[in-house]
Amino acid sequence: MTISLVFRTATAALALTASLALTAGASAQDITVTHPQGETTISGVPEKVFTIDWAAFDNLNALGVEVAGAPGSNAPAYLAEYVSDDLFNVGSLFEPDFEGIAAEQPDLVIVAARSASTYPQLSEIAPTIDMSINNADLVAGVQGNLEQLGEIFDVQDRAAELIAELDAKIEEARAAAEGKGTGLVLVTNAGSLGVYGPDSRVAWIHNELGIPSVMDDVEDGDHGGDGISFEFLLEANPDYLFVVDRDAGVGNEGAAAALLDNELMHETTAWQNDQIVYLDPQAAYITMHGYTGLMLMLDQVIEGYNSAE
Repeated sequence: MTISLVFRTATAALALTASLALTAGASAQDITVTHPQGETTISGVPEKVFTIDWAAFDNLNALGVEVAGAPGSNAPAYLAEYVSDDLFNVGSLFEPDFEGIAAEQPDLVIVAARSASTYPQLSEIAPTIDMSINNADLVAGVQGNLEQLGEIFDVQDRAAELIAELDAKIEEARAAAEGKGTGLVLVTNAGSLGVYGPDSRVAWIHNELGIPSVMDDVEDGDHGGDGISFEFLLEANPDYLFVVDRDAGVGNEGAAAALLDNELMHETTAWQNDQIVYLDPQAAYITMHGYTGLMLMLDQVIEGYNSAE
């Protein structure tokens, strides 16, 4: 008997279009997970789970799945209460401790985004899946991951609850932003300004909430976004600014508020009407594909619109 479950798609190529199947001839305890880097067979419900990605940690925690190993750095402050000292340190997001992970023999390892390139080595050590998401369809990607994890860990009902809550929050934010004018996602990085666009890590602001950007073309492949000047910002003059403080996002001292406090900024509509929303820097830059972080940022956007009324 073959059972297949088709999940929400982020995009045709890179989305976490996922299917789980009990394949003919395989053990009833085995499931085969299709992900961006191939297929992985998992035996039963994994008990010892390592993740090399904080967004995956966020999603597992929201689902009530216990995590045994996580990165030893860049833990988001909003998840601090869930990051136990007992967690096995799997290394950094970019450089996992392959020998240590092999010695621990986890039932499942999850990689994504920054750690996705380590999939080939990790998949030789333990069953490994890649939960990377296409930013252009970010919300559907997060929901697809929740649904996929729900199937893997047999917590489908909880996954459905989280997906419904995320849908409701998106609708609330969309209603708050409707008819409120243009917006721009500004990233501050070591004293410089950049812009994130419709393919960025916070693309949902434009793509899901329908907030029109004042820039038609944004080349934001660099981590600091598409560079702009304060003079350009004043000329473009969006009604709302959504700020990502990259310095704070990577664990340094936050500098966005001080950087933006200058004469040119004081002339902008966003400054004069107190329409600047500072997004949680770690949720926006590190765990942008995690359920709790995404809900946190949506609440900040909603509060920003409602408080300006």
